[in-house]
Amino acid sequence: MNKILLHLEGLAVLLFSLYFYSYFQFSWVLFFVLLLAPDVSMMGYLINNKVGAILYNLIHTYTLAILVIICGLLLSSQLVLALGLILSSHIGMDRMVGYGLKYPTNFKDTHLKRV
Repeated sequence: MNKILLHLEGLAVLLFSLYFYSYFQFSWVLFFVLLLAPDVSMMGYLINNKVGAILYNLIHTYTLAILVIICGLLLSSQLVLALGLILSSHIGMDRMVGYGLKYPTNFKDTHLKRV
């Protein structure tokens, strides 16, 4: 049951992010070009599992996305706000399909698999 709730939470974040992205009338070309950009953080796994997990988790937490969105609002920066919404969309999409935060033991060892 908990796992299903986490997947639904990811879906909700994705839908809210898409709604606000549309509300602010940001570029959909920018959205689709950058939607998978946070996955570049997986390059840390080329060094080792611990570095990969740390880098991946730093980029794939809602905290970072919320901070970027807040910065965009406070600075009245459309670009920063759009980037924050793209990041939150990406994280929501990942959680919806079952990709979670990583443990340093293995790339496939995530918090969603342990719930």
